[in-house]
Amino acid sequence: MAASAIPSVAGQYGIGMLDIHQDVAQLAAALMDIESVSGNERAITDAVEQALAGLDHLQVTRNGDAIVARTSLGRRERIILAGHLDTVPLPATPGARGTVPSCWDGDVLYGRGATDMKGGVAVQLALAATLLAPSKDLTIIFYDHEEVAASKSGLGRLVRENRELLDADFGILLEPTNGTVEGGCNGTIRFEATTHGVAAHSARAWMGENAIHAAAPLLARLAAHVPATVTVEGLDYRESLNAVKVHGGSASNVIPDSCVVEINYRFAPDKTPAQAEAHVREVLAGFELVCTDSASGARPGLNAPAAASFVAAVGGVPQPKYGWTDVARLSELGIPAVNFGPGDALLAHSDDEHVNAEAIHECLAALTRWLS
Repeated sequence: MAASAIPSVAGQYGIGMLDIHQDVAQLAAALMDIESVSGNERAITDAVEQALAGLDHLQVTRNGDAIVARTSLGRRERIILAGHLDTVPLPATPGARGTVPSCWDGDVLYGRGATDMKGGVAVQLALAATLLAPSKDLTIIFYDHEEVAASKSGLGRLVRENRELLDADFGILLEPTNGTVEGGCNGTIRFEATTHGVAAHSARAWMGENAIHAAAPLLARLAAHVPATVTVEGLDYRESLNAVKVHGGSASNVIPDSCVVEINYRFAPDKTPAQAEAHVREVLAGFELVCTDSASGARPGLNAPAAASFVAAVGGVPQPKYGWTDVARLSELGIPAVNFGPGDALLAHSDDEHVNAEAIHECLAALTRWLS
């Protein structure tokens, strides 16, 4: 039966009545129907907690709007399966299909979170429901506040407050990867570069100094910069250094006396944040820079026994993860981790966000084969 012919559980029963034994693609739709923009994860966390509470083979712990469900079977290896429950804000474009509630077009599921990452969360829940005696002990993590500032991260809070629940030999973050294993991730660091001027009436501009114009050499240097591609443990990570926001000026008839350029550097996981900062300061020597945020990358870790067996089981050629993901948090704990999930990451956060039901089914099948 086509997925479009199956009614959504969220629509049929209401929030808090998730059927985690249903078709996994339809489960993804039910999850998407519970709006969970960052800061508003309470309803979806309640629904997930209620669904997991009926599974006697799992020990369930809740911390705020994050949940950890664990098996304790005495297996030789423990695997983390992690995913975030929140989404970015809903589209502002009228009629956009990448919104809430979800909708089907044949076997394609549209809506906010379709790729990032309710499809992956549905796979986590399906595995929690069906793998009663997996070959490896499982720690299944659902967490809040991934799409906002790192300081708010639910996974970061779990690391601080429930570290004892997170010990594992290997981790899989079910972020969208089109069903390909993506090892590690780039790090990220942000700066503000400020240029100064002298305010004056724009009709007598020669009386002032234009701070926005003073930013032109900075922008030219960024535009001319050639980012590196760095090979780390056999994977090629592409770096990028870009201006991402410019703000300055106070009125349309005033020469601006200040301009701030926000800069983002995505750096390969061979560097620490301190080394990344040193590189940016070298490239932009002579400009006033303030570091505002940074997060370490993660090396691929594909040589770990569990990682190697996972790659062998799912097949394909591992690729690098260019964006930052929470595999970096696991890596900092000494847990090698990869990204592996349904959907195209290029569609994440778009007004047209969607995922094919087959991709969700294939992800579930691959993990089930490996863990059974």
